[in-house]
Amino acid sequence: MKTAEYYLLDVFTDQPFTGNPLAVFLEADGLATPTMQALANELNLAETVFLSATTGPNHYPMRIFTPTRELPFAGHPTVGTAKLLAELKLVNHTKGVVLQPPIGELTVSYEQGRATFTTAQSATVTDSTIDRITAVELLGLDIHQVMGDPVMSSFGLPFHLIELTDVAALENLRISTATWADAVIPSNAEQVYLYVKKQTNDSQLTIQSRMFCMHASLCEDPATGSAAAALTGYLATLQPNALQCTIHQGVEMGRPSVIYTAANGSIKPGFVQVSGNAVVVGKGEFYLEQ
Repeated sequence: MKTAEYYLLDVFTDQPFTGNPLAVFLEADGLATPTMQALANELNLAETVFLSATTGPNHYPMRIFTPTRELPFAGHPTVGTAKLLAELKLVNHTKGVVLQPPIGELTVSYEQGRATFTTAQSATVTDSTIDRITAVELLGLDIHQVMGDPVMSSFGLPFHLIELTDVAALENLRISTATWADAVIPSNAEQVYLYVKKQTNDSQLTIQSRMFCMHASLCEDPATGSAAAALTGYLATLQPNALQCTIHQGVEMGRPSVIYTAANGSIKPGFVQVSGNAVVVGKGEFYLEQ
């Protein structure tokens, strides 16, 4: 019987059973797209990665699936996959690795024990289709707890970005599924990223965040690299100086994670650098029909 082997990792953390879980299938060339989607659905993780054989030294085609659809780009699969390849000694650690998701090549380096990459394209920042009043209704908060109108930012996967006043608002919000159905689903961007600036100076931000999305049902994500990139891309438009962000997510879920981002300065305008750790926590295999 044919088998498909996979590894399990926790991403944007250096501690097992925290951060965001990820499954990575190696040597997935023989798997048809419907099979990949079925496996991702069976695992029911936020994302599952399928790697094909190398197209050159340290170059790996990569496809990313949620339980219900394929994604053009996602941050925690990029970091986790790069860390796995290094752990298995399948790449030259000093030269890094080039991952090739649908959105374009991502060159990942290894610095301070973290996997670090720069987005394949510049951020697209627009007005959100959700206004401040709708955001208040969506989150079950008071008007003073939402900081102005949300915006939308994307590096291939769009997020509604909503700034809140403090961590108490972030902890106590209650998502209205009715408002989600009325306001978020029609926007064609079913990802909402909520954030609080905990410390601020001209070049460094400490942020706490939460991300909600719609798969088969409404769910929360413990660490979202693409959302962290989208937020940093937006914040970088507000000031021209070098920007560094330390973003904490997953705290309310009991799966704390840390995502490091940077923009401006030596980074090409509009692009964002994303960095994080990951740990391998297990492996398994599926039995497939011939």
